[in-house]
Amino acid sequence: MTDHLDMLDDLIARARKAGADAADALAVGSTALSVAHRLGKAEGVERAESTDLGLRVFLGKRQAVASTTDFSAAGLSRTVEQAINMAKVAPEDPWCGLADEKDLACDFPDLDIAGSGEPDPLALTALAAEAEDAARAVPGVTNSEGAEAGWSRSDVALATSAGFRGAYASGHYGLSVSVLAGTGTGMETDHAFSAAVHMEDLKAAAEVGHDAGTRAVRRLNPRKLSTRRVPVVFENRLSGRLLRALAGGISGPSIARGTSFLKDALDKEIFAPDITVIDDPHRRRGLRSKPFDGEGVANARRAIIDRGRLTTWLLDSTSGRQLGLASTGHAARGTSAPPSPSPTNFYMEPGKLSRDDLIKDIADGLFVTDLMGMGVNGVTGDYSQGAAGFWIENGTIAYPVSEVTIASNLKDMFRAMAAASDLEFRSGTDAPTLRIEGMTVAGK
Repeated sequence: MTDHLDMLDDLIARARKAGADAADALAVGSTALSVAHRLGKAEGVERAESTDLGLRVFLGKRQAVASTTDFSAAGLSRTVEQAINMAKVAPEDPWCGLADEKDLACDFPDLDIAGSGEPDPLALTALAAEAEDAARAVPGVTNSEGAEAGWSRSDVALATSAGFRGAYASGHYGLSVSVLAGTGTGMETDHAFSAAVHMEDLKAAAEVGHDAGTRAVRRLNPRKLSTRRVPVVFENRLSGRLLRALAGGISGPSIARGTSFLKDALDKEIFAPDITVIDDPHRRRGLRSKPFDGEGVANARRAIIDRGRLTTWLLDSTSGRQLGLASTGHAARGTSAPPSPSPTNFYMEPGKLSRDDLIKDIADGLFVTDLMGMGVNGVTGDYSQGAAGFWIENGTIAYPVSEVTIASNLKDMFRAMAAASDLEFRSGTDAPTLRIEGMTVAGK
């Protein structure tokens, strides 16, 4: 990455010489390898490599971004020229600019996120084969949509005309399998997956496969429901989606525009007092860990929700200036657009009750294991999604159900939320099993 940083320094110097008041540059190198396996046979191997570079320039209060994959002298000169010409005609933005120098990161922690290098495709094929074999071995499984195993690595380098220089690498392994159970019109499908920075941290392939097969068979012969208002329990595998809605609601640009359902919620209790939500960019081996944010700003672990209270917005430098606040170190970016805020390892701390204890007093309720569609209104907080899962009777999971819609408002859902103790770090946005009182379950 030293070569990339030197190239970025040179690019910024060219931009300043061409008239830019300030500039920053980002290089992202990506390598990915994946294998597919279906019905006992290898289906294919894919590998891709790319390196992109983005230059952002400022002319007064105008900014523009140009990106390229051509690193020749002529290509870099052309990128500078394009960025400068675009900035000249860009609209003025009174809030744009580089991050404040006092906020820039000086120390980069070792997060153990680079991984150990590119794996042998045969090793990935063996993982996919073992997972699919285990899934197909579950009684009741009748077909397979296949298994995939993959690895990727990203190398990120960032430099600014304010003197920041930083680089890091991050790796990722993934394993997934999807199978079908039953026959004819009564078939059901489900999947299982595991993701980690290091291969040794993946769940055992046989465990992933057995989970996929078991889940598919459990969904056979679902029943329909009549419309009612009951407690709804979100399985920990998908409960993190509710945190994504929270992240969108506290994103600085939405707050600055006044288009968030949480625009008046800062320093207020929006969850129950036993709910805490953490964002931790320095989580060791975290799926979204990084030593600094997309503007070079120092980042750190924060309690976004502290015992029910919303403590902060998610801010980059631009949205922070709009709101009269400092960046919270949440800037994220690619090579073709300016930064915008985004969480890193975003998770809800586990509660004290097991999943079984969380549902044992529910006489009638829904245990959700699958969600369909996009049903969140970020302005009003209205929530409505297609769902499938299992009906709860007298505190136990009784039978599968399908073709239902669950609805409420996120403000009400947050206040009525209780967390189990089964937090697993699966995707980078994670929560334990969550129980929400009084949602509408609409059947067909």
